[in-house]
Amino acid sequence: MESRGIGGAMKAAGDVVARVIRRSKSEGRLVFHSSLSARVFRRDGRVEDLGVISRKKVTTAYVNKLVDMLQGTNPAEVANFKYHDSGTGTNAENKTDTALQTPTGVAREVGSQTEGASGNVYKTVATITYDGSYAVTEHGLFDASTVGTLMDRSVFSAISVGNGDKIEFTYQHTCADED
Repeated sequence: MESRGIGGAMKAAGDVVARVIRRSKSEGRLVFHSSLSARVFRRDGRVEDLGVISRKKVTTAYVNKLVDMLQGTNPAEVANFKYHDSGTGTNAENKTDTALQTPTGVAREVGSQTEGASGNVYKTVATITYDGSYAVTEHGLFDASTVGTLMDRSVFSAISVGNGDKIEFTYQHTCADED
Protein backbone atom coordinates (compact mmCIF):
# COMPACT_ATOMS: atom_id res chain seq x y z
CA MET A 1 0.00 0.00 0.00
CA GLU A 2 1.27 3.43 -0.88
CA SER A 3 0.38 6.84 0.52
CA ARG A 4 1.31 10.39 -0.17
CA GLY A 5 3.90 11.98 2.12
CA ILE A 6 4.96 15.56 2.61
CA GLY A 7 5.04 17.38 -0.69
CA GLY A 8 2.96 14.65 -2.35
CA ALA A 9 5.86 12.17 -2.75
CA MET A 10 4.84 8.52 -2.79
CA LYS A 11 5.81 6.57 0.34
CA ALA A 12 5.65 2.86 0.90
CA ALA A 13 3.39 1.53 3.65
CA GLY A 14 5.16 1.56 6.98
CA ASP A 15 7.51 4.47 6.17
CA VAL A 16 7.58 7.15 8.83
CA VAL A 17 6.99 10.65 7.59
CA ALA A 18 8.12 13.44 9.90
CA ARG A 19 7.82 17.15 9.58
CA VAL A 20 9.90 19.59 11.62
CA ILE A 21 7.99 22.58 12.80
CA ARG A 22 10.13 25.47 13.97
CA ARG A 23 8.64 27.98 16.31
CA SER A 24 9.54 31.63 16.14
CA LYS A 25 12.06 32.60 18.84
CA SER A 26 9.69 35.32 20.01
CA GLU A 27 6.52 33.22 19.99
CA GLY A 28 4.58 33.79 23.17
CA ARG A 29 7.09 36.27 24.62
CA LEU A 30 6.12 39.49 26.27
CA VAL A 31 8.60 42.13 25.21
CA PHE A 32 9.21 45.51 26.80
CA HIS A 33 10.39 48.48 24.75
CA SER A 34 11.00 51.98 25.98
CA SER A 35 11.64 55.41 24.58
CA LEU A 36 12.75 58.61 26.25
CA SER A 37 12.04 62.04 24.79
CA ALA A 38 13.18 65.42 26.07
CA ARG A 39 12.31 69.09 25.79
CA VAL A 40 14.59 71.72 27.30
CA PHE A 41 13.08 74.88 28.76
CA ARG A 42 15.74 77.57 29.01
CA ARG A 43 15.50 80.26 31.69
CA ASP A 44 15.43 82.87 28.89
CA GLY A 45 12.18 81.38 27.51
CA ARG A 46 13.57 79.32 24.63
CA VAL A 47 12.28 75.77 24.21
CA GLU A 48 14.33 73.06 22.51
CA ASP A 49 12.41 69.91 21.49
CA LEU A 50 15.02 67.15 21.26
CA GLY A 51 12.56 64.40 20.31
CA VAL A 52 13.43 60.79 21.17
CA ILE A 53 16.87 60.71 22.79
CA SER A 54 17.01 57.03 23.76
CA ARG A 55 15.39 53.69 22.97
CA LYS A 56 16.48 50.84 25.17
CA LYS A 57 15.35 47.99 27.39
CA VAL A 58 14.23 47.82 31.00
CA THR A 59 16.36 46.51 33.87
CA THR A 60 16.45 43.00 35.27
CA ALA A 61 15.57 44.45 38.71
CA TYR A 62 12.32 45.84 37.26
CA VAL A 63 11.43 42.57 35.52
CA ASN A 64 12.05 40.62 38.74
CA LYS A 65 9.95 43.06 40.74
CA LEU A 66 7.16 42.88 38.16
CA VAL A 67 7.10 39.07 38.44
CA ASP A 68 6.96 39.37 42.25
CA MET A 69 4.07 41.82 41.98
CA LEU A 70 2.18 39.50 39.63
CA GLN A 71 2.55 36.79 42.27
CA GLY A 72 0.78 39.03 44.78
CA THR A 73 3.85 40.50 46.50
CA ASN A 74 2.80 44.16 46.85
CA PRO A 75 0.91 44.29 43.51
CA ALA A 76 0.07 48.00 43.98
CA GLU A 77 3.77 48.89 43.81
CA VAL A 78 3.77 48.81 40.02
CA ALA A 79 2.04 52.21 40.17
CA ASN A 80 5.08 53.67 41.94
CA PHE A 81 7.33 53.73 38.85
CA LYS A 82 6.97 57.47 38.33
CA TYR A 83 10.07 59.05 39.89
CA HIS A 84 12.36 60.66 37.30
CA ASP A 85 16.02 61.34 38.02
CA SER A 86 18.92 62.54 35.87
CA GLY A 87 22.68 62.47 36.00
CA THR A 88 25.96 63.03 34.25
CA GLY A 89 27.23 59.44 33.96
CA THR A 90 28.30 58.16 30.56
CA ASN A 91 28.69 54.40 31.04
CA ALA A 92 26.50 52.48 28.59
CA GLU A 93 23.14 51.25 29.87
CA ASN A 94 23.00 47.69 31.04
CA LYS A 95 20.04 45.55 32.07
CA THR A 96 21.87 44.94 35.36
CA ASP A 97 21.94 48.67 36.28
CA THR A 98 20.37 49.44 39.65
CA ALA A 99 21.08 53.19 39.88
CA LEU A 100 22.27 56.16 37.87
CA GLN A 101 26.02 56.30 37.47
CA THR A 102 26.37 59.94 38.61
CA PRO A 103 23.12 61.60 39.77
CA THR A 104 23.03 65.41 39.64
CA GLY A 105 21.75 65.54 43.21
CA VAL A 106 18.66 67.47 42.16
CA ALA A 107 15.58 65.91 43.79
CA ARG A 108 13.68 63.30 41.80
CA GLU A 109 10.48 64.58 40.23
CA VAL A 110 7.15 62.74 40.32
CA GLY A 111 5.87 62.18 36.81
CA SER A 112 2.31 62.15 35.56
CA GLN A 113 1.02 58.67 34.73
CA THR A 114 -1.15 58.15 31.67
CA GLU A 115 -1.78 55.71 28.85
CA GLY A 116 0.27 56.42 25.74
CA ALA A 117 -0.99 56.27 22.16
CA SER A 118 -2.46 52.79 22.74
CA GLY A 119 -3.60 50.60 25.61
CA ASN A 120 -0.27 48.79 25.88
CA VAL A 121 1.84 51.94 26.46
CA TYR A 122 2.59 53.37 29.91
CA LYS A 123 3.59 57.04 29.76
CA THR A 124 5.06 59.22 32.48
CA VAL A 125 6.16 62.85 32.10
CA ALA A 126 8.18 64.91 34.59
CA THR A 127 10.08 68.17 34.49
CA ILE A 128 13.36 68.48 36.39
CA THR A 129 14.58 71.98 37.29
CA TYR A 130 18.35 72.32 37.65
CA ASP A 131 20.12 74.28 40.39
CA GLY A 132 23.47 74.60 38.62
CA SER A 133 25.35 73.82 35.43
CA TYR A 134 25.33 70.20 34.29
CA ALA A 135 25.97 68.16 31.14
CA VAL A 136 22.99 65.80 31.62
CA THR A 137 23.66 62.45 29.93
CA GLU A 138 21.52 59.91 31.79
CA HIS A 139 17.93 59.49 32.99
CA GLY A 140 16.43 56.92 35.31
CA LEU A 141 12.87 55.96 36.22
CA PHE A 142 12.46 54.67 39.79
CA ASP A 143 9.70 53.45 42.12
CA ALA A 144 10.69 55.72 45.04
CA SER A 145 11.72 59.32 45.69
CA THR A 146 15.09 58.09 47.00
CA VAL A 147 16.93 54.81 46.32
CA GLY A 148 14.21 52.35 45.09
CA THR A 149 14.17 49.99 42.11
CA LEU A 150 15.43 51.31 38.77
CA MET A 151 13.03 50.46 35.96
CA ASP A 152 15.07 51.90 33.13
CA ARG A 153 18.32 53.84 32.72
CA SER A 154 18.88 55.75 29.49
CA VAL A 155 22.16 57.30 28.33
CA PHE A 156 22.20 59.96 25.60
CA SER A 157 24.23 62.83 24.16
CA ALA A 158 24.90 65.60 26.66
CA ILE A 159 22.21 68.19 27.27
CA SER A 160 23.90 71.26 28.78
CA VAL A 161 21.78 73.06 31.35
CA GLY A 162 22.38 75.99 33.66
CA ASN A 163 20.83 77.17 36.90
CA GLY A 164 17.05 77.54 36.35
CA ASP A 165 16.92 75.50 33.11
CA LYS A 166 14.46 72.59 33.00
CA ILE A 167 14.27 69.33 31.11
CA GLU A 168 10.87 67.72 30.54
CA PHE A 169 11.38 63.97 30.20
CA THR A 170 8.70 61.79 28.58
CA TYR A 171 9.20 58.09 29.21
CA GLN A 172 7.06 55.58 27.32
CA HIS A 173 7.07 51.89 28.22
CA THR A 174 5.50 49.59 25.65
CA CYS A 175 4.45 46.06 26.59
CA ALA A 176 4.08 44.03 23.40
CA ASP A 177 3.31 40.39 22.83
CA GLU A 178 5.39 39.55 19.79
CA ASP A 179 4.21 37.14 17.13
